[in-house]
Amino acid sequence: MNLKKPQLTFVFCFLSYLAVNAQYTDLINSNKPGFSESPYSVGSGVYQFESTLFFRNTTIEPTFSRPQSLGFDLLFRTSFLLENLELNTQLTYQRDKVAFKNIYTSHYFTSGLSRATIGAKYLVYQQEYEDKSKEVRSWKRRNAFDKKRLIPSVAIYLGMNTDFVNDIHKTGNITPKVGVLLQHNLTRDFNVITNVFYDNIGSDFAEFSYIITATQNFSNQWSAFFENQTVFKEYQNNINLGAGFAYLYNRNLQINTSARMLFEGKTQGFYASLGVSYRIDKHYDNFKELGDDGLEIKDTPIDNFNKKQNSFFSKLFRVFKKKN
Repeated sequence: MNLKKPQLTFVFCFLSYLAVNAQYTDLINSNKPGFSESPYSVGSGVYQFESTLFFRNTTIEPTFSRPQSLGFDLLFRTSFLLENLELNTQLTYQRDKVAFKNIYTSHYFTSGLSRATIGAKYLVYQQEYEDKSKEVRSWKRRNAFDKKRLIPSVAIYLGMNTDFVNDIHKTGNITPKVGVLLQHNLTRDFNVITNVFYDNIGSDFAEFSYIITATQNFSNQWSAFFENQTVFKEYQNNINLGAGFAYLYNRNLQINTSARMLFEGKTQGFYASLGVSYRIDKHYDNFKELGDDGLEIKDTPIDNFNKKQNSFFSKLFRVFKKKN
């Protein structure tokens, strides 16, 4: 196949873009305890588990309601085909109190999956920021706000809600979920994540929602967040306001907790959670051979090895390769 020079340039730039936008970080990067999702992938060779034990309690709404739920949520995240592409699965198992209120009030309990969603997200655009630590000539420039921080990193999300859930949570069919994920890193220690989702598309339970989460890092171990989630449904709108803390125990383990105020139609209540995020880190970095001038030497045996290891089919076959 013969490619013209402009086409070769485009292909080279595209492949370079995929290669340099690595998502891996030395420390675990968890979405918890918030409900929002960062646009960034966990990085290749990482297998991450984000678990949450939660309790939800609201007032009993006339006729029919689920005023109480105790459950366990598990989100599994990994990336192995492309650095910018993350595959994830979310399962939620809970025990619900189902109440009827008319002249008399009665209730029963039922248990089972309330969510079984398989999804993927792809980082479309990653914002880069200036390294102002190298600016030594001007104090003003070194401490000035980087206007690039007003432009967010962007990812798109596509998922499928399976209907293998408890009867009270069924929608009647497998339904798609789509979303746009944004993240503004306004400073090194403060960021804002915005998610917009359209869920259960094509069913009687279709809903549109947005989530805004602000996170502040206080130290290398402690961070706090404040979050607003609003869900628009056909018959009512649900709003929850949440806040919580996360503690980084070590580079692969995070502990978190949160509390929320719930406003679901005519009912009000609260939500509390305690969670643990853990990752199995099998990520490896590419080797680079540098010359005496500090620049990378191209077309070396190490360079050719990296190209083979980072090829699409090599990563795909590595998933099925038996580990020693």
